[in-house]
Amino acid sequence: MKMKKKSATLLTTGMALTLALAGCGNGNNNGAASSAPASGSASAPASSQAASAGNGGSAVEITFWNMFGGGEGDFVDQIIKGFNDSQKEVVVKQLRLESNEYYAKLGTALSSGKGPDVAVAHVDRISPFVKAKQIVPVDELASKVGFDLSQITSSNLQSVTYEGKPYAVPLDTHFHMFYYNKDLLKKADLLNEDGTPKLGEMTPEGFEKTLAQIQSKVPDIQALAVNTPYFQEPFLNLYYEAGGDILNADMTKAAINNDKALSVLKFYMDVYKNKYADLNDKNPWDSFSNGKAAFWFGGVWEAGVLLGDASKNIGAMPLPPIFGSQTHWASSHLLIVPSYVSAEKQEASAKFMKYFSEVGGSTWGKAGHVPANANVTASDEYKSLPYRDQFIEAQKTVKFAPQTDKYTTIVTTISESLQNIIFGSESPEDGLKDLEKQINEVLDN
Repeated sequence: MKMKKKSATLLTTGMALTLALAGCGNGNNNGAASSAPASGSASAPASSQAASAGNGGSAVEITFWNMFGGGEGDFVDQIIKGFNDSQKEVVVKQLRLESNEYYAKLGTALSSGKGPDVAVAHVDRISPFVKAKQIVPVDELASKVGFDLSQITSSNLQSVTYEGKPYAVPLDTHFHMFYYNKDLLKKADLLNEDGTPKLGEMTPEGFEKTLAQIQSKVPDIQALAVNTPYFQEPFLNLYYEAGGDILNADMTKAAINNDKALSVLKFYMDVYKNKYADLNDKNPWDSFSNGKAAFWFGGVWEAGVLLGDASKNIGAMPLPPIFGSQTHWASSHLLIVPSYVSAEKQEASAKFMKYFSEVGGSTWGKAGHVPANANVTASDEYKSLPYRDQFIEAQKTVKFAPQTDKYTTIVTTISESLQNIIFGSESPEDGLKDLEKQINEVLDN
């Protein structure tokens, strides 16, 4: 999502909510976005047509909570207005909350039985809501309003399915792309005639040779800007490439203390040691955007900034299979309906969800996220956007977070441990051993 830019201070347990938003809402570099969030709460104006219907008593008014700010907020405003203008049965009014307080307020609302009628959530945040029966399955609601959930890509639909029931409507998939600066690669003799990078052998050693060539021929830049402030994301990208998992199959034990994780950590530490990346760069997303780095694992939500300005001369492709596959980290924005919502408003919310997916998806795709509705991504309108064919290709190999209600605590623990490792407080071997112990303690409690 496109929200407030994150600082580069070391992560603490108190940042759990911020971390859970990563990948779509709290920074322009790590699964979040680039513009500041709307402050406080702001209601999007309903269209005059829908408002008049509401005043006449014929329309059902529903409240929509989200944390979308900046450019993303503008797209959401367009979608809400389009829905309200398109019919007279339902009026959507939104409440936009600051991203760093969003889940605290949403959790309180779901527990107290008073809050939104429909709300945005991330795929890695709904397990506790499902476990507590605080949100409803959406399959029957979708059927009532003629919304065919088979339009949603299978990986997205599976990510919200618990015991055979889908508990949310996925809006998108968001993940990292491999962005490259064509001008810098040309200086390094690493640009093909078609404007794609010459990457050489796809192994950690082979990729480091490519980075070394960039450093040798263009010494005043970083060969690869690494998202050190939020290192859990570049780590998980390559760890998933290597075939790694955070937890075992039944999610009862940690599965992260292994040779795959160790190899990925040693790769990144080599990159830092050889000065291919600056360990102390507090704003690596800006470094790349401003032409001070050749490569960047950056979010699809950065597409507007990085690919929308032709003068930057930046290209994008799926993450290269440095560790053997192209499986990579991903998250997703969803729409959920709380259990306390009346039947009438649940159905009204379902009509809005249907519109957001089927019609609003085209607008939402402009934000950079890959729409979860396959009909939208198959459209000429979507495919005409820059590099979207590459985005669609990358979406095919995403890996979502494990479906555990303890994921927020787990990913916070991972983030803190990785910071300790890359900044030298612990060796990779000791750090992974401690991380395994900490995750198991979380799972046991």
